[in-house]
Amino acid sequence: MGGVVAEAPDPCPPPPSPRMLPFASCLPGSLLLWALLLLLLGAASPQDSEEPDSYTECTDGYEWDADSQHCRDVNECLTIPEACKGEMKCINHYGGYLCLPRSAAVINDLHGEGPPPPVPPAQHPNPCPPGYEPDEQESCVDVDECAQALHDCRPSQDCHNLPGSYQCTCPDGYRKIGPECVDTRDYMRGAETGVSMGAQAPPDSCPAFPPASISDIDECRYRYCQHRCVNLPGSFRCQCEPGFQLGPNNRSCVDVNECDMGAPCEQRCFNSYGTFLCRCNQGYELHRDGFSCSDIDECSYSSYLCQYRCVNEPGRFSCHCPQGYQLLATRLCQDIDECESGAHQCSEAQTCVNFHGGYRCVDTNRCVEPYVQVSDNRCLCPVSNPLCREQPSSIVHRYMSITSERSVPADVFQIQATSVYPGAYNAFQIRAGNTQGDFYIRQINNVSAMLVLARPVTGPREYVLDLEMVTMNSLMSYRASSVLRLTVFVGAYTF
Repeated sequence: MGGVVAEAPDPCPPPPSPRMLPFASCLPGSLLLWALLLLLLGAASPQDSEEPDSYTECTDGYEWDADSQHCRDVNECLTIPEACKGEMKCINHYGGYLCLPRSAAVINDLHGEGPPPPVPPAQHPNPCPPGYEPDEQESCVDVDECAQALHDCRPSQDCHNLPGSYQCTCPDGYRKIGPECVDTRDYMRGAETGVSMGAQAPPDSCPAFPPASISDIDECRYRYCQHRCVNLPGSFRCQCEPGFQLGPNNRSCVDVNECDMGAPCEQRCFNSYGTFLCRCNQGYELHRDGFSCSDIDECSYSSYLCQYRCVNEPGRFSCHCPQGYQLLATRLCQDIDECESGAHQCSEAQTCVNFHGGYRCVDTNRCVEPYVQVSDNRCLCPVSNPLCREQPSSIVHRYMSITSERSVPADVFQIQATSVYPGAYNAFQIRAGNTQGDFYIRQINNVSAMLVLARPVTGPREYVLDLEMVTMNSLMSYRASSVLRLTVFVGAYTF
């Protein structure tokens, strides 16, 4: 009337277990599939002694630590030669590493190139064995790693303190699968039915065993995936953030080198952890879209880049000089001396005179009646010629060149007497050619004077100045003069 009598023959097998399937003939056809499923799940039951309890496979970026029996982060900055190229520095972090500019500031960078952490003050050595510490009476007492959070047990594990150590175990009803503890009772939990397991069953019938209630395990809560986890019925799938792709183990994420995969950078591409950077060549700047490069118009930034003219070019600029000048170094302009280089077209009867930006061919003999040529550039008026009585006794031709907008007053030419007579007095003056008063004479002493530019002049322009030296002797009633005919070429530019 109560339970089943032990001596009575039982025509039906005992309640099914995950390792038995003799009752298949007593089960309805719809329950046969559940029996097969229970048999398969039995292979993962806690009583299965053939599956090892250790799990030594780690995701990329980690390695198995036999001492702690856990996966330990790999410092790629030390293990990978030249992990970061160019001016990038290597920053290790859990499961990977970063390549950042050397000027980047990193918080809590334990393996980077930043300043070393502060050295803690010196402590007294621990006289106790590992896992123990001295108390106030200098006796060695056990350290409770579990209470002081000095353990490395997973969140799904329980920490049990041991003398001098600790142990990570799975709670009741859980077993270790991989590095985590998984609830296996969900696989075997049955639904309640109207038939009591202790009730008398008919001798010719089998008790109705309902199918086990199997619920999906959310593997994502065990952090199997490095980035994102998507739980699926009976499984899960790992996904990576943009810029990464799944590694060979389908759990860890590895950086994608977008530069090798056709990144849309117009000129230069630099791969970085999880992304990429576009950079431009010298003379270009990155456009707002972050990919294309625009030419920098250096000439628009300053008018002092070139002495004469700045010409913008793709990725650079160049300095140009006007005709008659050549580029000196990269930005200055220098006059070309056509007379010295032989680039002139003067005949043998002419003399080449160079000036700023050009040259002039002048006749070798520039003497005009009643003057006669006595040497190069020197004309003499004979005393025997009556026409010479009111004329300077000699005329010497000289040439010089100055730049435009020269600061004033400026000394430009010095006159020097070639002959000195006892008791004679010399006076210097501008005889002709200074109609606008752009020059004046400053006498230095009895035998020399200086031609001074009084006002800024703008070229191209040409002056022909007759600088006269008058020699006088009052005792002998002597007066004579000579002229230095100075041709002044004013260049068109300030250089």
